[in-house]
Amino acid sequence: MRAFRAGLAACCLVVTLCPPAEAERAPSPREVKKARQVARERSRTLGVVTARLATAQSRLDGLAAEAERLVEAYNGEVVRLRQAELSYAQARERLAAADAEVERARQAVGLLAAQAYGGLGLMTPVVGMLVDQGDREGALHRASMLAQLWNERAAVLGRMHDTQQVAAILRTQAANAYAAQQVASERAEEARKAAEAAVARQRRDTRQLRVRTEELSRRVDAARSRAQRLARRRAHALSALATGGSAPGDMVADWALTQLGKPYVWAAAGPNTYDCSGLTMRAWEKAGVRLDHWTGTQWTSGPHVPLDQLKRGDLLFFGHVSDDPGTIHHVGIYVGRDQMVHAPQTGDVVRVSSIWRGDLVGATRPR
Repeated sequence: MRAFRAGLAACCLVVTLCPPAEAERAPSPREVKKARQVARERSRTLGVVTARLATAQSRLDGLAAEAERLVEAYNGEVVRLRQAELSYAQARERLAAADAEVERARQAVGLLAAQAYGGLGLMTPVVGMLVDQGDREGALHRASMLAQLWNERAAVLGRMHDTQQVAAILRTQAANAYAAQQVASERAEEARKAAEAAVARQRRDTRQLRVRTEELSRRVDAARSRAQRLARRRAHALSALATGGSAPGDMVADWALTQLGKPYVWAAAGPNTYDCSGLTMRAWEKAGVRLDHWTGTQWTSGPHVPLDQLKRGDLLFFGHVSDDPGTIHHVGIYVGRDQMVHAPQTGDVVRVSSIWRGDLVGATRPR
């Protein structure tokens, strides 16, 4: 009797400390339907945002191409501006030469004016020659000299006028060319700045959409995982009712499926975060089997199972060298149909994945 009472007290203590897991309650058809509806709604939202992201990315590509074109246009204007500056400098040199020529012509004209100021000017010596010499032949010669002097004077005046015209034309052309190129360069610079600002805004919008898409994708995965988890729990619960019980491995696999979506955290063992061996330790704990929080001893926690004889709840181990258990670095829980539940890595969540990886070492059935 005393032993019976002690056993009864122990049973009560186990029930108190380890209440029935959520996996033991079969979700209702309504819960499964609602979970699937949530997954569909989130998928639709994700589709809309994904389409917006694609449109934004396309617009960003177009803006980037346009900005690049405008930047190159600006670069071209800068090159042409440098050429215009060089041409302007050369024109100024030519203008300086023309101005010097104008000054020389002006001095020659000034000399003529000074000579003319005395009255007859250039004609004074000529008149003297005409008065002093009375022969006809000498008069003709002196008349010829007078005409030549007048022609030289006209040439000096004409050369000054021409140099002044050339200088004015060069001055106008150089100033106009430089001013026009300066305006073109300023327009190109403004267009470049506007294009780069548009690209910056579009990159910001695209980045926000990408973040939103990633967030929605995670929520969709979580919703789908929950719907699948509820459906599997219901199917298994109904099967268990039909067969009258459940094997420890089924309990392990079913409980592991209730943890989908919880974040991976290094060295964590629940209840809200896990690493790989922390998840497997807690799962087998639900079936009454105590494991260490380490893949090294979990690998030796029971008989090794051929991969063609896997059962739900078996532990699958992965290493850097597929035939060397000493390289094991990851573990997962087999849940059937070549799938496992595992806590993959930092930044990821507990999820269902295929067991067939290149670093698969083998399987263990704890006991």
